[in-house]
Amino acid sequence: MSGEEIINLWPLIGLLVIICGFLVKINPVLVAIVSGLITGIAANMPISHILAELGSGFLNTRNLALILLLPLAVIGMLERHGLKEHAQAWISRIQTVTVGRLLIIYLFIREITAAIGLTSLGGHPQMVRPLLAPMAEGAMENRYGSLPDTIRYRLRAMSASSDNVGLFFGEDVFVAFGAIIFMHNFMLQSANIHTEPLHIAFWGIPTAVCAFLIHSYRLYSMDKRLNKELSELNKQVMQTKRNN
Repeated sequence: MSGEEIINLWPLIGLLVIICGFLVKINPVLVAIVSGLITGIAANMPISHILAELGSGFLNTRNLALILLLPLAVIGMLERHGLKEHAQAWISRIQTVTVGRLLIIYLFIREITAAIGLTSLGGHPQMVRPLLAPMAEGAMENRYGSLPDTIRYRLRAMSASSDNVGLFFGEDVFVAFGAIIFMHNFMLQSANIHTEPLHIAFWGIPTAVCAFLIHSYRLYSMDKRLNKELSELNKQVMQTKRNN
């Protein structure tokens, strides 16, 4: 209609570039730069303005390396003094815990804390690698003994994915999350659509609930598959010992 403004959706092609770049495992920095350039060109921004925005983004994150290195140093010292071993020993005392139950509980806590803005309580370097993954391995070793490397790597991967899912979908419910503010400003400035950040965050709740249920089912199914695989593996080992 003549009275309606035409919304330019071509800038969203930058999202497709990011998805394709990560699928083919291209350097993430290169993918981000190319995506920014394509998005700016699609939005009819001058090249000089696009380069200025990329430069500003780089300058605003120049202290990111220091922020990442300091926690790594602290975690390294804790691991050197037996953090991983203590986590495994503690979880092995709980006879009823399984890997699936442990990761579902962590997923729930991670998603709830991210939803109220406490996104730094978890994470791969400070939580998954030194605590969550060793606890998952300890829970499985408590039932089946020594684990093959293939099972160990799957446990680590599922521990990391639980953290990712909980953070990604939980923080979308937090009203002060940067993406929510970005969507509010984008719809207001580009399409003149008046929304409230609280409403945007509210409609992130159904997605967060669905993500929790779907990933919890995946963890539950993983529990059953691993139990079946390790039970069969133990039977084969016992049969081999008897034959020898």
